[in-house]
Amino acid sequence: MNNEKGFTLIEMLIVLLVITILLLVTIPNIAAHSSNIQDKGCEGLKNMISAQAEAYRMNTGEAPTIEKLVSAKYITKSTCPDGTAVTLDTD
Repeated sequence: MNNEKGFTLIEMLIVLLVITILLLVTIPNIAAHSSNIQDKGCEGLKNMISAQAEAYRMNTGEAPTIEKLVSAKYITKSTCPDGTAVTLDTD
């Protein structure tokens, strides 16, 4: 009498089936939200650059350009996560 406890082949296949179903449900959702996440990141970067431009304007008394903000180290990058360049709104 061999009384060893362990998983049978059927039990392992059921576990793999459940894991596969979970992956098939989650991966499309992550891919669908990727562009939304990138848009939010770009929007946040634009808001931060606008705030830094106002800080530069308050400190120096002149309207900044993106190049001035980078050279004065008010910002470190001026491109969105998707690679598009951010521009300043001129008042």
